[in-house]
Amino acid sequence: MTYATAVTPSRGHRPRWWTELPLIAVVYGLYSMGRLLVREDIPAAVDNGLAILRLEQALHINAEHPLNRLLTAHPTLGIPADFAYASLHYVVTPAVLVWMFRRRTAAYRAARTWLMTSTLLGLVGFTLMPTCPPRLLDAHHGFVDTMAQYSDYGWWGAGASAPRGLSGMTNQYAAMPSLHVGWAVWCGVLLWRNARHPLVRALGVAYPLVTVLVVMGTANHYFLDAVAGAGVMAVGALLTRPFMRLADRVNDRVRAVFVQVPVPVTPVRSTIVSDGCKTSAGERIPGQRTSSADSSDASTGSAAEASDDATAAAR
Repeated sequence: MTYATAVTPSRGHRPRWWTELPLIAVVYGLYSMGRLLVREDIPAAVDNGLAILRLEQALHINAEHPLNRLLTAHPTLGIPADFAYASLHYVVTPAVLVWMFRRRTAAYRAARTWLMTSTLLGLVGFTLMPTCPPRLLDAHHGFVDTMAQYSDYGWWGAGASAPRGLSGMTNQYAAMPSLHVGWAVWCGVLLWRNARHPLVRALGVAYPLVTVLVVMGTANHYFLDAVAGAGVMAVGALLTRPFMRLADRVNDRVRAVFVQVPVPVTPVRSTIVSDGCKTSAGERIPGQRTSSADSSDASTGSAAEASDDATAAAR
């Protein structure tokens, strides 16, 4: 995965929170609204979910069943996993973004663009391929919804991580790709590349791996959903630089349209009372003098004085 950590902020200016926060809010709002507006084609979503499950079984990579049985049988594992699924992506992702903003300003803009681009790509995936998660498949497929099983311990209900009574506010068939995994990969890469403490860097490696186990064990995603989530982040990383260059060009165009054209300044006449007029010796009224006239008068006066001196000497 290519990602530039040395990208400086646009035009060398430090990002400002009062411009960054509305931008992030707008993108997340568009993502949330788009996810809700996508038509939930349940028969197609179920078909897509079963197709993924059959492909995984053919490739012998369907680890969802053993993980789901493990969390179902052991509440000490299942309950923390449900809390992690319901909350961490809402906490860790913004925390890493704020940390980048405050401590790694040079790399922040690229990190923010990467996250936004990948999130919108995930929305495209939800639109093109609605997918029924394992927990919503028919019971004979062998999956148990751990979020429903342990709902008494948390704020969630039947709608996955949505609070009780608000399951209608989320699209439960937006499983492909898994942005839980995608955002965790984003956090992990940034922590690994930008953190200095070895423990923080180790958490950057552990967090995406734990997230993959959690999303499969709680029966919210297939393994291939997790792979697709990481793939979306890889594509987003490749598109980060082109998107930043495009944003800079658009910003330059906007600035060119609204830039103020300097107004020509009209020369102002001199406020000096004499306005260049000088009074010679013996004159009561000043007359206009120019530099050439002044020098001519001076030379004439000198010649006259020299002639008078010569006459006096001859006498």
